[in-house]
Amino acid sequence: MTKTLDLAVNGTLMRGLELNGNLLAVGATFVRETKTETTYRIWSINDCYPAMIRVKEGGNAIAVEVWRIPVASLGTILLQEPPGLSIGKVCLIDGEVVLGVLGEPIACENQQEITQYGGWREYQEASKLKTEGS
Repeated sequence: MTKTLDLAVNGTLMRGLELNGNLLAVGATFVRETKTETTYRIWSINDCYPAMIRVKEGGNAIAVEVWRIPVASLGTILLQEPPGLSIGKVCLIDGEVVLGVLGEPIACENQQEITQYGGWREYQEASKLKTEGS
């Protein structure tokens, strides 16, 4: 039996987005949509992908997807992630702690904070509406 773990993703690995195929290619299965505890902030990195960081204050609940992946595939997934992203522990709103994709603080420097949107999809939707309304 293949050993698996749950991985929380908050950006381009999510269903239907650019890098979701990286999860599907290693046999990952979607588990659920949820949110983090209200201790995270998120930035848009050059409007290409997000980076989420856990903070002491000023955080929000960020939308994530939880995927079940083969343990042996974790390195493969991480190596395919954009620069400035890493794997760490993510605290979910229901108290569960899973591994997840996090940003390195240096990657967020001089980037647009999007915490107020509550997630990458929400930010993209708001950006799309702004563009269409222009």
